[in-house]
Amino acid sequence: MGPAINLVASYYFRNKSISCRLQGHFQLNGMHQDGDLIVGGLFEVHFLTVFPELSFTSEPEQPYCQQFDMASFQQAQTMAFAIDEINRNPHLLPNVTLGYHLYDNCVKLAVAFRAATALISGTDEALSTLDCTGSPPVIGIVGDPGSTHSIAISSVLGLFRVPMVSYFATCSCLSNQQQYPSFFRTIPSDVFQVRAIVQILKRFSWTWVGLIYSDDDYGIHAALAFHQDLQGQFGGCVAYSEILPRDNNCRDVARIVGVIRASTAMVVVVISTEAYLLPLMDEVAQRNVTGRQWIASEAWATSPIFLTPHLLPFLGGTLGLAIRRGEIQGLRDFLLNIRPDRDPKNNIVRTFWEEMFECTFDSGSTQPNGERERKVCTGAEDLRSMDTAYTDMSELRASYNVYKAVYALAHALHDLMQCEEGKGPFISHSCASIHSLQPWQVVHYLQNVNFTTGFGDHVSFDKNGDALAIYDVMNWQPNPDGSIRVHTVGVVYETAQAGDVLTGDVLTLEEGALYWNFKSKKPPRSVCSESCPPGTRRARRKGLPICCFDCLPCADGEFNNEFWSSPDKDRCVPKELEFLSYEEPLGISLTVASLLGSCFCTGVLGVFAHYRHTPVVRANNSELSFLLLLSLKLCFLCTLLFIGQPQQWTCRLRHAAFGISFVLSVSSILVKTMVVVAVFKSSRPEGQSALKWFGVPQQRGTVLALTALQIAICVVWLAMASPTPLKNTHYISSKIVYECAMGSVLGFATLLGYIGLLAAVSFLLAFLARNLPDNFNEAKFITFSMLIFCAVWITFVPAYISSPGKYSVAVEVFAILASSFGLLLAIFAPKCYIILLHPERNTKKAIMGRAREKK
Repeated sequence: MGPAINLVASYYFRNKSISCRLQGHFQLNGMHQDGDLIVGGLFEVHFLTVFPELSFTSEPEQPYCQQFDMASFQQAQTMAFAIDEINRNPHLLPNVTLGYHLYDNCVKLAVAFRAATALISGTDEALSTLDCTGSPPVIGIVGDPGSTHSIAISSVLGLFRVPMVSYFATCSCLSNQQQYPSFFRTIPSDVFQVRAIVQILKRFSWTWVGLIYSDDDYGIHAALAFHQDLQGQFGGCVAYSEILPRDNNCRDVARIVGVIRASTAMVVVVISTEAYLLPLMDEVAQRNVTGRQWIASEAWATSPIFLTPHLLPFLGGTLGLAIRRGEIQGLRDFLLNIRPDRDPKNNIVRTFWEEMFECTFDSGSTQPNGERERKVCTGAEDLRSMDTAYTDMSELRASYNVYKAVYALAHALHDLMQCEEGKGPFISHSCASIHSLQPWQVVHYLQNVNFTTGFGDHVSFDKNGDALAIYDVMNWQPNPDGSIRVHTVGVVYETAQAGDVLTGDVLTLEEGALYWNFKSKKPPRSVCSESCPPGTRRARRKGLPICCFDCLPCADGEFNNEFWSSPDKDRCVPKELEFLSYEEPLGISLTVASLLGSCFCTGVLGVFAHYRHTPVVRANNSELSFLLLLSLKLCFLCTLLFIGQPQQWTCRLRHAAFGISFVLSVSSILVKTMVVVAVFKSSRPEGQSALKWFGVPQQRGTVLALTALQIAICVVWLAMASPTPLKNTHYISSKIVYECAMGSVLGFATLLGYIGLLAAVSFLLAFLARNLPDNFNEAKFITFSMLIFCAVWITFVPAYISSPGKYSVAVEVFAILASSFGLLLAIFAPKCYIILLHPERNTKKAIMGRAREKK
């Protein structure tokens, strides 16, 4: 069939010299053209491979291929055309002629691996050099189109860093550059293809679908991703998942068709190559399985072998994804001008010619079935008179990817040749030499290739060796002659923002241009269970996916998270949303109390500002009094954050504002108490230096330090687990309590505990200093204020825990207001009483006077 190709080289002695000879011989279909640098190619020119039976008594015969594929041969010729075009381009690889060695893989891994081995081992029969070097192997390979083939071949090529640019292998696993460091592709990964298929299903609300996939890496990896994305993206379910047999077993194929017919899923997603799918479609037509909406993966969405009249009743209306279509100027003339020759290295062209014109170059030969003798080929037959997939230029998709792959290698080589010595990317800033070129050097330049085709498409590879993710959406529509034509009805592409951060997939579809192969001429409905009518609820069917459920009558008062059934159980009534509102009496009362407290603080602040030079105001650091009044005003106002519908910012701010305001107040009171003690100590001979070490700067610093610690507690709490709005349905089944989730109970407890600690210390100091002799001992009032404060917050905890819904918020607001009023009245009411009603007592003499000792 073809040239003899080696598998392994070995040494042997002959005439006392060392040489290398080929050890294995493969019979492969191929095309060859010599050049300075050789580019390899692997294509699926035949659909089937026939392996002879093994007797284990003699060397097995070579396998042979059947069923010639015109579309795939066009792709192989596109590579030849691209290399010819590059050789004629004076601006790309000047003074370098590219050649090619192309082989047919016959859609079998064994044949594909033999072809790849032939490409990387060279073609010389014997080499006389000591290191077995001869004509250089290929500098890169275009192909293989199959994912399984690419995985196996790239695993070996990757060891030698031989670049491989596939135009059709889509398995997501090939994006792993650790396993496949020299693999690139001009077609999107299956990760995107699966998401694109799910986008189509989502557009038409098809939640109940069947899945059929090929028994290879392409189908298995894609099926796994499909199961995950279908459920994750919009809650769809797979009705059945069937794998196409490798050996095209008729019994297995018939069983799969039976599953399709018996299933209630009206949509069938098929992720497979053409070779696996042919027997299935023949069985579908034979058993007349109609009324199904087929979804095609890119591997067969534009395949001409299915676009026949006898398949129109079954596959008409199919939706599928297709590789981005392109245009290649001059390709048609190149395809029409090829001619067969007698060179065994170009035997694939002879096979093409015989298939195209149904003739033979061997006179007297018969067809395999022996029915009649074929006519003899002359080689002068006119290709222009033939209308096949080979000459069809309307759907250049895979061929366009081949074209881009060849040009990617060419541009990488061109960039390599432009390197200036001393500025190169390799060791010691060296450059690669075109005469001693290493494959890994080409890989480096492929990773950075960046060019635009004549059609205007940008070509580059990301860090995983993947190309731009974009697909055309195709629809199979009837032709007047009864055949099927593939019509472009939309596009789906991946979007990205700055920094290559993916933001989602965009599907654009012309729904008015779609053909539906149903009597209604509308898209089918494919769901396992219809939505439940009013007055019923879902009950999942045991052993089936979540899309399958029964609708049972709702019980009295039955509800879901957001709705409550009406008394007549005929509709869903939204639950009442409960929170402490400004419009209700309780909210209004608390708001008024908060504003009154704030006004009282403002009034006292005005009185103190007006009488700031009087002894009552100046006694015990007037600056602390003003700071305390300001913090109490903030305490009153922070309660407004607790009223109204919870928002993200109010939930975060309410407890932080409350905690910081109260710490500022209590720390001011603590310092005032410490000042009282220090003043009376300084009045005694042994304590005259006490006030010296606790002057005004130290008082300010103490207040700021104590407050800063509370701020730090709040920052840590908000950073690690900040409060957020929450719709709680657990308190009352008929209502939704809208509240602020605490985020971290430990954070809230720490905030309250710190306030309690400061209050307890203040109370203790004030209690010890309450009986110090003076006409105006402020420690008494601080003791009373702290007693009120502690009493309020001790009773707050059990009241807060036991209060349901919005009343827990009201309890917290009441505790804040009560303790704030307690501090304001206990500390400032006596002073205002003297200032406003008894100004005669507002003198230094009266303040400093001693009371008579008790008898």
